[in-house]
Amino acid sequence: MQTQPAPVINQPISNKNSLALRLWHWSSAAVISGLLTTILFLFVILKMKTVGPQFQEVLQKEGVTMSKEQVRGLTRIVSHRIWDWHIYLGVALSFLLVFRIVLEFFQPAGQRFGAKLGVARQYFRQVGADMQDARHSLVVKYSYAAFYLMLTVMVLTGLVLIYADDVELLHKLEHTIKEVHNFTMYLVIAFVVAHIAGVVWSELTKGKGIVSDMINGGK
Repeated sequence: MQTQPAPVINQPISNKNSLALRLWHWSSAAVISGLLTTILFLFVILKMKTVGPQFQEVLQKEGVTMSKEQVRGLTRIVSHRIWDWHIYLGVALSFLLVFRIVLEFFQPAGQRFGAKLGVARQYFRQVGADMQDARHSLVVKYSYAAFYLMLTVMVLTGLVLIYADDVELLHKLEHTIKEVHNFTMYLVIAFVVAHIAGVVWSELTKGKGIVSDMINGGK
């Protein structure tokens, strides 16, 4: 039985993660988690339709009577405060995205995402689609590319929504932009869930050390 020769990869590649990339990764993870948490509070935990009557009930026990409109105004204060945090985190994410784009040009050649994607594609072409490792590596790299695209769409639409009330043209497109923003958010949530599941699966099988490599940089 003839052994298949190892594929030749022309471009050097490094598995080590630079400090800048690791800082970007964990900062982005924290900011995205914060953004999703604000959405969770607004639409699930502090859903205004259910919180309003609860506010009324608590106030009545304290001898304070408020109309539905007054309670609605009170809940709007809470809602607006959470939205403010959502906006702040969204702006932070936009800076992180710009940082990641700039970082791609200053990373060592072997650590650039474009280089890693190119190597994965070359490896896949050399060994064929039947090689599970090559197929998995290529799918993972393309999923990251899709994530960067989703992040870009979410950031741009989010920034547009911030200024939609102040610019007439943007205000006319606000509903459509909001739909795109919300849909992209669900895609990002799906990616985050899939990413975490993939990392856990990899740590439990043959990809041990993936998390530690993103903490200490890898060997």
